[in-house]
Amino acid sequence: MAIRTSCAGETNVGRKRAHNEDNLLVFPERGLFVVADGMGGHACGEVASKMVVETMRDYFGRALDDPDATWPGREERGRTRSENMLNSGIRYCNYAIWERGQSDTKYKNMGTTVVGFHVDDGHLTVAHVGDSRCYRLRGQELTQITEDHSLLNDYKRMAVLTPEEEANFPHKNIIVRACGLKQDVLVDLQRDKPQTGDVYILCSDGLSGEVTDPQICEIMVRGVADLEGMVHELIVAACDNGGKDNVTCIALRFDEA
Repeated sequence: MAIRTSCAGETNVGRKRAHNEDNLLVFPERGLFVVADGMGGHACGEVASKMVVETMRDYFGRALDDPDATWPGREERGRTRSENMLNSGIRYCNYAIWERGQSDTKYKNMGTTVVGFHVDDGHLTVAHVGDSRCYRLRGQELTQITEDHSLLNDYKRMAVLTPEEEANFPHKNIIVRACGLKQDVLVDLQRDKPQTGDVYILCSDGLSGEVTDPQICEIMVRGVADLEGMVHELIVAACDNGGKDNVTCIALRFDEA
């Protein structure tokens, strides 16, 4: 069955921050979509997240046409072309950000989370580093595709937390993996087979940290036919719930051609 896709994306500074350190890439011509949530202070986070979207756009612009463009590593056996490109592209971003920090003290310790997906041959490949997320809405069921690289998530593996304990966890914003903090980074990769009507979103933690999964599901179900309206409503909900962080979201819907 032939599949076509529709997409929408939006970013917002939120209610508390002075500037937006999130960046997004909507590149349907290459089937590539990325959200990056920068960190580092003094606008360094914005620099790191911008480097990700610019580098990924350039890399995929070349890599899809050049089979040898897989730096910093050869293609790994057992992985699809999409998996190898996302893995190499994000590692390339990581090295570029790390190198900038090593060569200029102004950018030392800057970094960014990254979550992205690539559509290829009717499949969706998801890659992420950090706590920006990918969700899938299938019918009326919402599934979190990615797993946060966060101190809270590591703690939840060791202990069962009540919703109240999780909400009051003192270090819930600490992430344990990000782009740019070390010379290399481990990228988590997953492969999914979309069905007709599925909607996937990428979002920074400015959305997932303010809007519960049931609320996200409700808004997505209501807005399936209007992706721009859906994305905007999700961002408004995050801002209305506090808007303590920048908020970014990309939505992608799969339809029968």
